[in-house]
Amino acid sequence: LFSIKYSNMQILLTTNLTPDSRIMINRNIQERVNKVAPFLGYDKDPYIVISKEGKLFWMQDAYTISSNYPYSTPVKGGYFNYIRNSVKVVIDAYNGTMDFYIIDQKDPVVNVYQNIFPQLFKNFDQMPDDLKEHIRYPKDLFQIQAELYSTYHMMDPDVFYNKEDYWNTPNEIYAENEIRMEPYYIVTRLPGHEREEFILMTPFTPSTKNNMIAWLAAKNDQPDYGNLIVYKFPKEKLIFGPMQIEARIDQDSEISQQLTLWGQKGSTVIRGNLLVIPVEKSIIYVEPLYLRAETGEIPELKRVIVSNGSDVVIGNNLEDALEKLFMRTFKEREIVITGEEKTLKDLIKEAAEYYESAQEFAREGNWSKYGEE
Repeated sequence: LFSIKYSNMQILLTTNLTPDSRIMINRNIQERVNKVAPFLGYDKDPYIVISKEGKLFWMQDAYTISSNYPYSTPVKGGYFNYIRNSVKVVIDAYNGTMDFYIIDQKDPVVNVYQNIFPQLFKNFDQMPDDLKEHIRYPKDLFQIQAELYSTYHMMDPDVFYNKEDYWNTPNEIYAENEIRMEPYYIVTRLPGHEREEFILMTPFTPSTKNNMIAWLAAKNDQPDYGNLIVYKFPKEKLIFGPMQIEARIDQDSEISQQLTLWGQKGSTVIRGNLLVIPVEKSIIYVEPLYLRAETGEIPELKRVIVSNGSDVVIGNNLEDALEKLFMRTFKEREIVITGEEKTLKDLIKEAAEYYESAQEFAREGNWSKYGEE
């Protein structure tokens, strides 16, 4: 029967099957969890992690949803007006075993589900510690909260009624198209904090302008997981927004010449996602450039564009771009640090080495070392 179902004669003819052999029918992660708990909503972006034992697990965010919560604004076309990320689902990538962990014990809806299905749900403290280090704030929920906060941040009734201070999620240029900017994950040290943190963030612009007015961040590290924090820029100070930086990139003669040259050779130039990265009391903008050959499917990173708002530079990699940016901003000079004399070029190279080391830790899934680096 399975041979007919999957149109595969190997299942019928193989001699490797034993009484202990099992076939995984629902291999798709989201289809699999939805079969078990169809009463939950699921995030569209599951992600894979590695445990300390080297095993692979999928992490799937699940939501409790309702459209009947009183005095609440409906979203997604009125589909719901109540949503909480109360459950984290962990799926073993090898055998498909699923564990539903309740991360929000204060959610009355998930408590009802737990009473109905006591064998399905587990408490969050039962999740292995090495997997707890990999949980992250879900993008879908964050986008909904950011969309609502763009209106409900106004506290004055008159301003709220007239929507005088309404915010927008800005657009960006991806490939050759203008699209809405999506939230993104970065590791950075928030202003006023002592250490680096893994955060999810998105910038805001005024409704009728392109300059950046604020940015919202969600913390991912324990014990502050789920805390939201917003940073507002002074209205009298001009902070460039994503589309303004995209325009400055288009106006740069060196970058325009390079893009035109690549286009004439028949290759496809792909402008990657623009990252707005807060660094202390300043903002750094980073945009990768990819090149895809006519006969190839996998784009190759060719250049990195970096800007501090006033200057825009392009480099072969992040280190090269940062060096050009700071060399243009400051004259090369010697700085005494811990008794050693180092030029600005040396400092940039050292910073790039830290960055590459941090990326290596990120690829290994070692986020604590990533933050320390």
